[in-house]
Amino acid sequence: MNEKIRELFQDEKLIKKIQDKLPKLFHQAELESSRAGKIGMEVGSVREKILVALLLYKFGEENVVTDIPITEAEIDVIVHKTPISIKTITGRGFGGVKLIWTVDAVKALYFLNNYKPSCDLIFVQINWASKGAFYYIPLEVQQEIFRNFGKEKYIKLPIAGTNPRGVEMKAEAMLSLATHEKTFKIPIDWSKENLIFRPYNRWVELWQED
Repeated sequence: MNEKIRELFQDEKLIKKIQDKLPKLFHQAELESSRAGKIGMEVGSVREKILVALLLYKFGEENVVTDIPITEAEIDVIVHKTPISIKTITGRGFGGVKLIWTVDAVKALYFLNNYKPSCDLIFVQINWASKGAFYYIPLEVQQEIFRNFGKEKYIKLPIAGTNPRGVEMKAEAMLSLATHEKTFKIPIDWSKENLIFRPYNRWVELWQED
């Protein structure tokens, strides 16, 4: 693991900030991504931006690359020359982590036959009104679990005739990654505050400017 990134889990003040702020920011992300009480798929992109902003805050713009080519299917950000993927899920368990967003059977099978972990992973388990965590899973941990499980036990293909919107990592594999001795973990109490959110205000203010 990159020693600079390790600082993220040694900075007690920052750890406390993550524990305090992440539930508030992710709650706001849900409000921003909701319509008529339903949360849209775009919430994942908003959460990713929040986490990238954390990395920018900690390490500075000069050490964080955010302009990642769309051809890089797994990499979301590069910190101190270390490529990182970002994934978030909501719920008590570890199922539902998407590896690739496709329902095409041929593409899914090709992915199964060719996938290998290729970068470090930031994984956030959101569990409202309960406990979850912010995890950092080094590439070597993913490679070890992938070897031990084998691709068929690591990867869950979409079931024909359903609309799962992607190829997933099996819950057992994700649990093994999260509980590995070399995985870094910041526990988070996912409590919601009452937020008054007015999604159009900032745009109205911009219209009001001369």
